[in-house]
Parts: sequence; C-alpha cells; structure tokens
Amino acid sequence: MEQELDENLFGEYPSLFTSSGQYKTQLTTKYQNRVKWERPNPLMLCAQIPGTVIDVYVKNGQSVKKGEVIMLLEAMKMQNQILMPFDGKIKNVHVKPDEKIAKNHLMIELA
Repeated sequence: MEQELDENLFGEYPSLFTSSGQYKTQLTTKYQNRVKWERPNPLMLCAQIPGTVIDVYVKNGQSVKKGEVIMLLEAMKMQNQILMPFDGKIKNVHVKPDEKIAKNHLMIELA
C-alpha cells in the first residue's frame, strides 16, 4: 500500500521508504563527512597491515602465475606470503627488502 506524503512533513530529514511504510532518519555529521568506500584497484597490491618487507621475489616486467609467492612481509612477528591474485605481469615494484611500510602502502603494480 503506497502512500503519498507531504514534502514538508519530515523537513530536512532523509526518508527511507519500505513496503510497510516510511521512516525518517537523522544522519550524523561524522557519517555525512566520512570517506566514501571505493572498490580497490585489482592492479594495485597494497599492504593490508603495516610491516617490514623481508624479500621481494619478482622484478619489473616478470610474468607471474596465480598463487605464486611474489613477496614476504613481516607483520606482528609473523611472516606473511603475498601471493599473486591472478595470472599477469609485474608492472612496477615499489618496495625493497628491509623497508618498513604502512597500511595501504602501494607495494606492487600489476599489468
């Protein structure tokens, strides 16, 4: 059952319409000013956690198969293997061994 509602009924409040009715809501300033989520670029391998690069097993221009270990990253006293997500080619390596990197640091570009 659809209902017509007066525009001024809820003023500046955003409204949510469902099959059972309409609801008014308030959005906080923090929510309205948040950084919007963007889908990650699959050709950019970024660090999910901060850590230290132990070793890089690939070079620029190298072809790599899905599942191959392309680098080793130490984080929280654990060594994490970074695997190639799909068959492809290494476009550019942005890290070197013993380099400390932050979360979301671009490590490797794929082609």
